[in-house]
Amino acid sequence: MVATRREDVAGFLRKENILITSIKPKPKEWKPPRFTRKISDRDVAVFSRQFSSMIDAGLPLVQCLEILSSQSNNPFLSDVIAQTKIAVEGGATFSDALRRHPDIFNAMYVNMMAAGEASGNLDVVSKRLALHTEKLIKLKHKVKSSMIYPSVVIGVAMVVTTILLVWVVPIFAKMFTDFGGTLPWLTQLLIRVSDFMRGYFILMVIGLFLTGWALRKYGKTDQGRMRIEAIALAIPGIRAIVVKIAVARFSRTLGTLIASGVPILDGMGIAAKTCDIRMMEQAVLRIRQDVSEGKTIAEPLGKEPLFPKMVVQMIVVGETTGSLDVMLNKVADFYEDDVDAAITAFTALLEPALMVFVGLTIGTIVMAITLPIFRMAALVG
Repeated sequence: MVATRREDVAGFLRKENILITSIKPKPKEWKPPRFTRKISDRDVAVFSRQFSSMIDAGLPLVQCLEILSSQSNNPFLSDVIAQTKIAVEGGATFSDALRRHPDIFNAMYVNMMAAGEASGNLDVVSKRLALHTEKLIKLKHKVKSSMIYPSVVIGVAMVVTTILLVWVVPIFAKMFTDFGGTLPWLTQLLIRVSDFMRGYFILMVIGLFLTGWALRKYGKTDQGRMRIEAIALAIPGIRAIVVKIAVARFSRTLGTLIASGVPILDGMGIAAKTCDIRMMEQAVLRIRQDVSEGKTIAEPLGKEPLFPKMVVQMIVVGETTGSLDVMLNKVADFYEDDVDAAITAFTALLEPALMVFVGLTIGTIVMAITLPIFRMAALVG
């Protein structure tokens, strides 16, 4: 039997009226290191969609999990599904079994499944979860794709500049020294920078790695995250994109939770954590507190500057007509499309700016090298 605890095996055997004489664990097998044991959002989305189809077809829950465990392309997800099946056979509810794997099934996923179990709509809820996850994957893909070109350009520029300063400039510097004479100030500055980089190259590389590591650790603290967010939100182009992404994620999550029968206060608490902006998360929690005191969502939402006016107006309509989940999903659709347009516009402005920056950097180095060569040629002539 596959199980994580002896108690799970014993419980299942007792249910089958099997006399237990001994339970021995299987010898441990080698498993890949933890960092390779990855279960992606796409794996979870595929699992949700397949699970929905099987439940809709009338298959028993345990049989669905057994089939999905044997058919999953990801061996680590297969193991998790098998453990979930054992837990369900041992008497746990499906949502409680999923709750044992918080690194894979987050609070939103578990709460929606619990609501689906209570209402008898596991198939509908699973389909909504699959759709929700797929849309979030698409949104992440848009953001990551937009960063590929700038990252490549900056990376190539850094490599080329380093090669020129560390290996090429010293060759010309020796030639200029042998020739004698006074060098232009730009060339002298370039040689000093080159000498500094050659002398401290290893230390500079180590320093860059340590700085990156320190910034990453600092960004994980509350103070660091708030400081980084404040800097990002102070840049007009980036602010618009970041806020739109956060609004889209919040609206999509809350709309999906409400449609699945999760209480609105619980839904707001879960949706707040999906914003990815600490300031907006705190704003949602303040709104949640006002809602718990009897106010509508739209009233305190209108006082939060991070939320656009259109979002407030759509939520007013949703609360008035009793179709809040529908309106929230429409808001998410609108801002997901708007994010695509904003990223395209921002990238279109960023590309020429990067090219100018790279051109100026490389051009300055080339100019500093060629000025003495021209002077030498004039003297020789």
